[in-house]
Amino acid sequence: MFDWRDYKNGIYAFDAGYVRPILAAIHLLVDDGRVALIDTGSNDSLPNVLAALEKLGLGRDAVDYIILTHIHLDHAGGAGTLMRELPNARLVVHPRGSRHMAEPSKLVAGVTAVYGQDYVDQVYGEILPIAAERIIDAHEGLTLQLGGRELLCIDTPGHAKHHICIVDRKTNSIFTGDMFGLSYREFDVDGRQFILPTTSPTQFDPVEMHASINRLMSFTPTAMYLTHYAQVYDVTTQAAALRQRLDSHVAIAEAHANAGAGRHAAIKQGITDALLADLRTHGCSLPEADIIDVLATDLELNAQGLAYWLDHRL
Repeated sequence: MFDWRDYKNGIYAFDAGYVRPILAAIHLLVDDGRVALIDTGSNDSLPNVLAALEKLGLGRDAVDYIILTHIHLDHAGGAGTLMRELPNARLVVHPRGSRHMAEPSKLVAGVTAVYGQDYVDQVYGEILPIAAERIIDAHEGLTLQLGGRELLCIDTPGHAKHHICIVDRKTNSIFTGDMFGLSYREFDVDGRQFILPTTSPTQFDPVEMHASINRLMSFTPTAMYLTHYAQVYDVTTQAAALRQRLDSHVAIAEAHANAGAGRHAAIKQGITDALLADLRTHGCSLPEADIIDVLATDLELNAQGLAYWLDHRL
């Protein structure tokens, strides 16, 4: 059975089946029998989505919205397949991302350039286009009605220029995609959570990320729901930790800005050392090799994003 979390008030999270267990969550909201899915994982998520609907006694036609926080493929790769299987659903995505979901060839080419064709074929498979008439542009302030609850879409750049977060007015909680960082459940210690930023290429901007974190916190949310992975509570404490680690990542990148050919390796090692130290202070007792295994992809992408930012900052 896949990981399943019931947060009450019609909010559920379950494992997208992406790469490894509890790496990527899909959030499912239910109100008056109507459903919204937030983020999709890859095509491999379809069996878990259908099982989640069945677990709640809901049919495929109950899904009104598939909402993408952004179009990086660990969040959006399964959207075309899900839209094919969920006949009433409309796709909700930032206006900068909608054209790429209707015609995904450039999106796939960009991912292939980073990961390679074999990886894309193995992990994502075919990225299906979505009919433009089924796509809703999630401009700033768009409100979606899901049964009796309102979902507010807000523009939150910093991780990507096409990133939105979704405020659930019923619970005053926010679905944050990658904007409120990463919090892996493997790092929980005695109920305390650990959080870190995601600075992956190519649109990371620390100033915009800080502004978006502030924007999220202005709602005084009761909880954040992260794609990686699920509910984060004690939001004020986690926001402070996220800001601190964001500043640490940036400072490490700036310290190695002129390291030449060894820059990427130096930045990656620097953020690795900083996070390992923070995790030990947090009380995490996992072996170092296991910690690095959990963070391996993020360490590589964060280092890439920081280097890209160094080269393109004004």
